[in-house]
Amino acid sequence: MNSCTENLLSEVSKYYSEKLNQHGNSPLGVDWNGEESQKLRFKQLVKVINESEICFSINDLGCGYGALLDYLNKHYNFLDYLGIDISSAMIEAAVKRAPKNNDIRFINSSKPDRIADFSIASGIFNVKLSKSNKEWKDYILNTLDTLNESSSSGFSFNCLTSYSDKEKMRNDLYYGDPCDFFDLCKRKYSNEVSLLHDYGHFEFTIIVRK
Repeated sequence: MNSCTENLLSEVSKYYSEKLNQHGNSPLGVDWNGEESQKLRFKQLVKVINESEICFSINDLGCGYGALLDYLNKHYNFLDYLGIDISSAMIEAAVKRAPKNNDIRFINSSKPDRIADFSIASGIFNVKLSKSNKEWKDYILNTLDTLNESSSSGFSFNCLTSYSDKEKMRNDLYYGDPCDFFDLCKRKYSNEVSLLHDYGHFEFTIIVRK
């Protein structure tokens, strides 16, 4: 990892650790507006999981305090779960509140330490802070490679959309072109790619199935 990437991750880690300290284990603690919108995002992201799947493994990149794990536990009977986050404070919070189970694990890292059936990244591409759009997109592209390399059956991610209302867009947030990312994933990772941009938020979700 080069110094630019280390600086970027350090800045983001500090930002989310402060959010957690301020708001606790809540959607606000990971910079989401509320629980219902968070659940709606999870509903889109888990569409990468085949309906016929009974037993599967999943990497949750940018797991925060473990909210996706809560959602998964309510909808699936068996789960082999790895949560990954660059914020040690987030990992500590996630470990404390997660069920004690040998199939649930958390690591403080920027990358999974295994290949799972599926990988999911929720909200980690939104807050670019002081970074330029180019720097941030380079980070996203590298992270998409990581998601692909650590997933055997598919991965999904979301991003704020460039189709957002201009007057509401913030300089510290990154707004991606959904068509650009769809084309990238289609050309680079798989023929089976879905773009979801119809669930009422100024964002999009991309599903990549292998």
